[in-house]
Amino acid sequence: MIFIPRMTYAQVDFNKTPDDDLGDVEDKKQELFFEALKQKGIENYDRAVIALLKCIDIDKNESVFYYELGKNYFKLKNFGAAEEALNKAVKLQPDNEWYLDELYSIYKEQNDLTKAIKTVKQLVQYHPDYKEDLAMLYFKSKKYNDALKVLDELDNEQGITPTRDLMRNQIYSATGRKKDQIENLETRVDNNPDEESNYLSLIYRYSENNNKEKAFETAKKLLENKPNSQLVHLALYKFYLEENNTEQALVSMKIVIKSPQINPDAKMMVLSDFVKFVGENPEYEQDLVEATSFALDDTNDKSYIELAQYYLTKGDKTKALEYYNEALKIDSENYSVLKNVLLLEIDLEHFEAAVTKSENALLKYPSQPLLYLLNGVAKNKLGKYKQAIEALETGLDYVIDDTKMEGDFYKQLSLSHNALNNTSKAKLFSEKAKQLESTN
Repeated sequence: MIFIPRMTYAQVDFNKTPDDDLGDVEDKKQELFFEALKQKGIENYDRAVIALLKCIDIDKNESVFYYELGKNYFKLKNFGAAEEALNKAVKLQPDNEWYLDELYSIYKEQNDLTKAIKTVKQLVQYHPDYKEDLAMLYFKSKKYNDALKVLDELDNEQGITPTRDLMRNQIYSATGRKKDQIENLETRVDNNPDEESNYLSLIYRYSENNNKEKAFETAKKLLENKPNSQLVHLALYKFYLEENNTEQALVSMKIVIKSPQINPDAKMMVLSDFVKFVGENPEYEQDLVEATSFALDDTNDKSYIELAQYYLTKGDKTKALEYYNEALKIDSENYSVLKNVLLLEIDLEHFEAAVTKSENALLKYPSQPLLYLLNGVAKNKLGKYKQAIEALETGLDYVIDDTKMEGDFYKQLSLSHNALNNTSKAKLFSEKAKQLESTN
């Protein structure tokens, strides 16, 4: 009986003791109905259909037979027959939400938006939860005014949700109604001045429409109403930078980077701007160092990479290498960082480290020619010429359509052979390198 909605039990009283000649008919109907349920339970939907059709032959006025018949046809992907059966069930019992819901499922499966809307409008009378479905159906049907009307009703009745806001913004975007979008947010701010998210959404929309003045005003209004807000500083620091209010910009950037409420990606955006700002205003480097001490953690390599790149542009290779190595500890699979580490190790004459790290890297990336080249360079620097030749000759096989790199291999091979007094080979590779240079 668990397969039958509770409300349908009263419709077919299978426990009633027959008191006349109809008893045999009732017994047969009961037997067939439970056979249908059994067959549906073991997914023999075609046999369930046969049993239910026999039930209907006995009693054409029992709505639950049509309901179960529709469900089995649905399982068999016979949508036309399923719709017909369920419509008969609804006609016999128009206020049964189970029947309407199953009919709605068929229309959804077939993407029949017109019939789905008609059915959901009936369902809304029994369950307001279907109202959100109705808004989505209007949206899919491009009946945007109807969709917005339902969304407004839901927001007023239940409050604002991110899901509905996403749909609302998609409608505004599809219709180009940016003014309506902003007016809606302005109303929200006025009606609920303590809700931080309304201000933030309005700031974003003003900025999107290049109304920076209004965006800045709204950000300051939020800070005035909620002085402990941290999220507002994601917008404020940019506005302060644009009006050359450096001190306030620094305060906002530090708040963002230290904030536990702000996600790492947003912090990285601010840190990137901070690095750029200090690059142009080096007198604030100490502020950057202070701020980044909070941004650095054991799970996010991006902050270390930002700092490494900053120090690299300043020419401080030692600091850059330090931060790249920290990034590599977090994500050892980052090939770009690994490459930068190896190049810096060689630039800083850390040849033993370069050999070790390049050999470890080759275990992961055995077909990367650059790793063989850097390994060969480091071994040449250490006087391990035979080992260098072995690495370089292996790596040369992986060079494809890169004459610059191929030339670098030949130069290193020439250097190795020259050191081993293999002058003919040294000369051969030197000439190959020069030949490639002349073609570039």
